[in-house]
Formats: sequence, structure tokens, C-alpha cells
Amino acid sequence: MTLKADEIVAWIEQLENESKAVKDEILRLCWYMRGSLSYDEGMQLSYTDREIIGKIIKSNMETTEKSGLPFF
Repeated sequence: MTLKADEIVAWIEQLENESKAVKDEILRLCWYMRGSLSYDEGMQLSYTDREIIGKIIKSNMETTEKSGLPFF
């Protein structure tokens, strides 16, 4: 594969943005899990696992909002 210099820079920037997005997602999962999921454990989760946990968190937050119970 051959790329021009500007294409390489754009590709690297895209990879950096994707890496930051994954880290952000994992850190948010760790926060919502209140320490029951460590950062290292979060980094070992597959995309599918993170997606499922995210759906569970979203569902629980919606239930909390509807019930009026405190989240914290």
C-alpha cells in the first residue's frame, strides 16, 4: 500500500481519534460501574462486550429517571 504524506497524516489522525474514543468509552464504563470494572479490565473487553454493557447502563439510567430514584 502506498500513500501520500498527507494521506498518512490523515490516517494517523483518524487512528488517534478512534483510540481516544475507545479510551473515553472505557473510562465512562469504569465510572458508571463505580470501580467494579478497572481500566485494565475495560481495555480487555471486546467491542461487543462494551456495547452490551453500554446498553445495560443506558437501560438502568432510563429506569432510574422514570422512577425518580437518585442515580448516586
